[in-house]
Amino acid sequence: MAAIKFGTSGWRGIIARDFTFDNVRLATKGIAEFLSKGRGPNPQTVILGYDTRFLGREFSLTAAEVLAAGGLAPLLCNRDTPTPVIAHSIRDRKAAGGINMTASHNPAEYQGLKFSMNNGAPATPDVTGQIESNIAALAAQNWSFKGVVAGTYDCKTFDPQPSYFRQLRKLVDFGAIKRAKLKVAVELMYGTGHGYLDTLLKDSGARVTVFHNELNPLFGGHHPEPNARGMAEVSAFVRGGKAQIGLGLDGDADRFGIVDKDGTWLTPNQVLALALYHLKKNRRWTGAVVRTVPTSHQVDAVAELLGVKVHETPVGFKYIGALMESEPIIVGGEESGGLSVKGHVPEKDGILACLLMAELVATEGKSLGRILKDLEKQIGEFHTDRINVSIPPDQKEALLAKLGSGLSSIGLFKVGKLITTDGFKFLLPNGEWVAFRASGTEPLIRCYIEAKSAANLKRLQKACRELLAA
Repeated sequence: MAAIKFGTSGWRGIIARDFTFDNVRLATKGIAEFLSKGRGPNPQTVILGYDTRFLGREFSLTAAEVLAAGGLAPLLCNRDTPTPVIAHSIRDRKAAGGINMTASHNPAEYQGLKFSMNNGAPATPDVTGQIESNIAALAAQNWSFKGVVAGTYDCKTFDPQPSYFRQLRKLVDFGAIKRAKLKVAVELMYGTGHGYLDTLLKDSGARVTVFHNELNPLFGGHHPEPNARGMAEVSAFVRGGKAQIGLGLDGDADRFGIVDKDGTWLTPNQVLALALYHLKKNRRWTGAVVRTVPTSHQVDAVAELLGVKVHETPVGFKYIGALMESEPIIVGGEESGGLSVKGHVPEKDGILACLLMAELVATEGKSLGRILKDLEKQIGEFHTDRINVSIPPDQKEALLAKLGSGLSSIGLFKVGKLITTDGFKFLLPNGEWVAFRASGTEPLIRCYIEAKSAANLKRLQKACRELLAA
């Protein structure tokens, strides 16, 4: 079998080919050995959860049996559970860590195992490296585990919802939402957000229309991703005047999708900028903002306008989360749809992000697009895009070396500075930029572009495609 490797958000594989019960036992044993090092004599709690994918509960119970055999105390969520809720439960119950069976927004044939540390944050590379070494050593010894029939292990369960709801009521102004009597369309994508986002909005007095809240492990034949395509049905509904805002979640509810009053899907870049604006201006929160390398500098412009410091990290919410744990951060986020705020878990929370956008609309009595337009009068326009370019594996390293050696220009645009925090980011005149990152799992180069006009965005798109094809 292929070696078990943990990427940005855990280990993922195709069900029954890579992601099997034996491999889950092996991965869990590697985690159990990590948790056992330096541990006291008493068993430690490990929170277990799963999303709505095939065999999620059965895989979790299989992991629970291995943990219990290793002297740990597994505690399983009583139903499919959002990733941010599991992260909160780890912190709330002072657990040793957590194992979440989720492949997030991957296609239905995938399942995944994500390990979170005792602060609820995604495991850092040094931790997953130790776990991978444990797994490799166990595999070399032909380690095996003879357990009960998959899915029949008797594990203690709990309901994580009440504690999580109490947490969000500390962070979100539900009173503003209640006073505004918002009409909201909610896209749940057959995922774990059902009974969370829709229930919180209904409890606050909003008129909620829910899409795809039933369980369907095939996700309706689509990726459970709240991008423009995934939110199209909600966009049409909102555009028809049946709701003031559309809110969506991915399969495990850690990523968000936002649709404005006119049916326009807002980019995560725009949502992060709006969240900073709202929490600083309307809620008067203090602290800095943190974003990843390929996230829009629109965030920086809003931060400068409001007198907020900006931090830039490599890609991966674990880097954002680490900074949020070490200093006051108003909001942290990334262009791929992750966001969290001060006083919350150092993990992506799509439920919270959606509620904050509803709160902003309710507070200002304007559409999100109107608020963005008003901001643009002060900070200018920002046009962003991400393009994926397939690169033959035998050409990938040469291309990365070329980018790493520096470029004097990209098309007609002179390069002012090269940043290598994560990949290769080229700063151009007038606050425009381009960044390149190699995919760790596919023969792709991801190209991120930000321009100050639609015309320049087109010019940079063309220049980047030509550069990568050369």
